[in-house]
Amino acid sequence: MSTTSSDTAAARTRAFSRVIGPWLVIIPGLVMLREPEMGTIAAAFFANPALVWLAGGLMLFGGLLIIAFHPYWSGLAAVIISALGWLLVLRAVAVLAAPTLFEQAAMASAGAAMTVRLIFGLLVVAGLYLTYVGWLARPVTD
Repeated sequence: MSTTSSDTAAARTRAFSRVIGPWLVIIPGLVMLREPEMGTIAAAFFANPALVWLAGGLMLFGGLLIIAFHPYWSGLAAVIISALGWLLVLRAVAVLAAPTLFEQAAMASAGAAMTVRLIFGLLVVAGLYLTYVGWLARPVTD
């Protein structure tokens, strides 16, 4: 029995959902919980240019990995994953090219706790959905 391209797309979306979903629940969830100390963490992060460069490079690698191995845009989970890949690449290039802008934005957002919680809350919801798709939902079969 041969696999079709839609089977491959569904399997890749499920696999990426298994990794990205829990990550989006854990990391943004912890940012929401630790929001009062995020300004201090951001200041320490941007104080070390090597750390900024390393993080930007890893984000670029992760985004390119998603783009290369998940070129699918059919279905909500697939759209979330593919869009995340492109957003990671764009953000990584921006961090590598203009880290000062990101530092200023991070410091400016320190007083906007509700906005930060809303954005990261949406990421947690997306992560819960991807976790469900990757780990709990039955694979779609024809």
